[in-house]
Amino acid sequence: MVNATFDLARIGDGLSFAAALADVEAALARSTAVVITAPPGTGKTTLVPPLLASRSPGRIIVTQPRRVAARAAARRLARLDGSPLGERVGFTVRGERAVGPSTRIEFVTAGVLLRRMLDDPGLEGVDAVVLDEVHERGLETDLLVGLLGEVRELRDDLVVIAMSATLDADRLATVLGTDQAPAPVVEHTLPAHPLTERWAPSPSPRLDERGVTRAFLDHVAGTAASAVRELDDPAADALVFLPGAWEVGEVARRLRHDAPHIDVRELHGQIRAAEQDAVIRGRAAHEPRRLIVTTSLAESSLTVPGVRLVIDSGLARRPQRDAARGMTGLVTTAASRAASVQRAGRATRQGAGTVIRCVDERTYAAAPLRDAPEIAATDLADAALLLACWGSPGGAGLRLIDPLPADSLRDATTVLHGLGAIDEDGRVTETGRALARVPADPRLARALHEGSALTGARLAAEVVALLGGDTRMPDADIAAAIVGLRRGGPDARRWSQEVERMLRHAPHTEHTGRTDDIGLVVALAFPDRIARRVDRSADGATFLLASGTRAGVRGSLAHAEWLAVAEVTRATGRTAAGSGAVIRTAAVLTEQQVERAADHLLTDRVEAQFVEGRLTARREQRVGAIVRSSVPVRPSLVEAREAIARALKAQGLGLFRWSEAADGLRRRLALLHRTLGAPWPAMTDDALVAGLDDWLGPELDALATGTPADRIDLAPAVRRLLPWPAATAFDDLVPERLTVPSGSRIRIDYPAVDDIDAPPVVAVKLQECFGWAETPRLIDGRVPVLFHLLSPAGRPLAVTADLASFWSGPYTQVRAEMRGRYPKHPWPEDPWAATATRHTKARAAREQN
Repeated sequence: MVNATFDLARIGDGLSFAAALADVEAALARSTAVVITAPPGTGKTTLVPPLLASRSPGRIIVTQPRRVAARAAARRLARLDGSPLGERVGFTVRGERAVGPSTRIEFVTAGVLLRRMLDDPGLEGVDAVVLDEVHERGLETDLLVGLLGEVRELRDDLVVIAMSATLDADRLATVLGTDQAPAPVVEHTLPAHPLTERWAPSPSPRLDERGVTRAFLDHVAGTAASAVRELDDPAADALVFLPGAWEVGEVARRLRHDAPHIDVRELHGQIRAAEQDAVIRGRAAHEPRRLIVTTSLAESSLTVPGVRLVIDSGLARRPQRDAARGMTGLVTTAASRAASVQRAGRATRQGAGTVIRCVDERTYAAAPLRDAPEIAATDLADAALLLACWGSPGGAGLRLIDPLPADSLRDATTVLHGLGAIDEDGRVTETGRALARVPADPRLARALHEGSALTGARLAAEVVALLGGDTRMPDADIAAAIVGLRRGGPDARRWSQEVERMLRHAPHTEHTGRTDDIGLVVALAFPDRIARRVDRSADGATFLLASGTRAGVRGSLAHAEWLAVAEVTRATGRTAAGSGAVIRTAAVLTEQQVERAADHLLTDRVEAQFVEGRLTARREQRVGAIVRSSVPVRPSLVEAREAIARALKAQGLGLFRWSEAADGLRRRLALLHRTLGAPWPAMTDDALVAGLDDWLGPELDALATGTPADRIDLAPAVRRLLPWPAATAFDDLVPERLTVPSGSRIRIDYPAVDDIDAPPVVAVKLQECFGWAETPRLIDGRVPVLFHLLSPAGRPLAVTADLASFWSGPYTQVRAEMRGRYPKHPWPEDPWAATATRHTKARAAREQN
């Protein structure tokens, strides 16, 4: 029988975090949610799970941000426990599982736990969940914080612990805690080993329009080789940080050539698990020094033993969303200072170390302080589907560290609605639940399901496995990459395993797909990225995507008429044909395949434009923003009206010439709506365009039959919006003119429709208002009139909304300044008793006689 407890003394031997276990126990005695912060390498990942397992009989789940970290943590704990991997301690990651019926501690990636919770929202048999490396602010970990908080409301026995090397502990404690009290925080600190910091800036630029420059990679490799030769300690290894797997491979190749006596290893997500594990295990004393070239994988979630030297390129690859184009992709940027500190810390985990930064001090200081949370920078389609399946569309009701950004969430729900995964209210559909069961982005899940019927399950699985992984495609050609993987190569084994995993989720079909069908599968996943070539040059070609984005591509794909684009990113410099985006991966597509993959984007309708104020129309066949054909037509009355309505919605009411009468009516109605609301209609452009048929019907017919827009009188159209019977009081509530004491009827200047704070204005000569004490008010006394009091020559003298106050005060100064300039006009000392007049003193006297 398997022993149910863990020997914490043996497991924690030599780990500094063993001293903090009593604090963790004390925190757990007060709360089922705890936040733990401790430096990397202190042993929190190794000790906290067995501590929890010794307190309760159920399973302990520990999440890691990456597969290699989950496997490494499980192997290390199983070794320290003295048990076979998969017995008491196991792991589950994408495509690999080592777990048995007696497993007490299971390490998983955050994505694995998220999808498990959709089938088992109560986490039956699980007594605790440990969220490790929360400071990385991965999207899936952030979502787990919210979902587990809701589970704890139903299960007061479920323990949730959030752990991190660097973290805003108080903020997370508030989220994990209750409305009454935050979760307790356990902090474990250690005196830092000395770190020597050196600077080795490159004489060449780090980045150009294609990414990391080869000259900079040469510089990093040369810097690393020289620094390793200077190491005195034979037990010391070195770690080189680069932004991505391609850069890792390039620098490793250079180092193997320049330093053949050193064991150069690569560490990133694309190498085989056995190779990753060999790096993490370290080396024996008799083995040669190691120089490990890695991505951000080794920043914090992994301990690579023996490292005393870090060479940091100062670059990182992060998700970045282009809201204007609706694109999200990985971009190479300067690493944040927080990430750089984490990287340097790899050199001082076991003693004094050195970091060499391949930038100058000014560039380092200009880098962002910390990375943005992934939730703020990445595509949210998968997250939005998971939340809809959970019953919290958009994260409603969940206690999240940060809310989902509204614009990204809106784009995600648009995608999901187009896939049929959610309904109009954001609730998940049966299709959505089926897509969520596929361990892939919802768009790829759709391609797997629908592509299997059209192209065969294996071909669909091959495409989805490639697009869902991180295989590099230097020529951007998906079809060429699949053909190459079928023949073998360094990535073929991992890709084949992923293909088999996808096949387990694909509908069974007898159909056998062809290579020519690869573009169809891609288009099923990303119909809004179907693209047509619009320009070619010696530098490549520019394509217009169905979404409206233009993007450039070089190489063989530039010769295609149609492409199914899987990845398009914002350009960082000059691109093919001067476009603002770059196609990173795509496959050739036929027009017939376009019709099969994007039938919901196909339109065939009459489009109208106003050319010099007159309607012109063309019948256009489109795929989203792509025009397939366009011919001039004489539309029917119905087609013309519909086309005009679309043109007005796109171009606004500025197409018309608003007469003074029409504009005045609109302004008066707008003030009534702002003041009283219904039944008086809104008069904004959006409101009027949305209700064109309610007021502009005859005018639309006139335009459709050829009447120029500038000959359309809008005054009768606006009058159709007057609500009956309330309209009988229209001229009383908002009169066109105001009668002043002189007897003149002065036009009221009503505020513009979009000027919600401006009052109605009456501009009138000062002498015409003598004796007027009470300022007039419109709309049953609700809205005061603002008076612009003018000189006899019509120049402004004063502005007031309170006539009584003006006559009692400022009038005296105005009289003193103006009576000499305009002696023929009355300037009485007592304006209250004077007779209002619009004439000179002499003419006023004659009229009185």
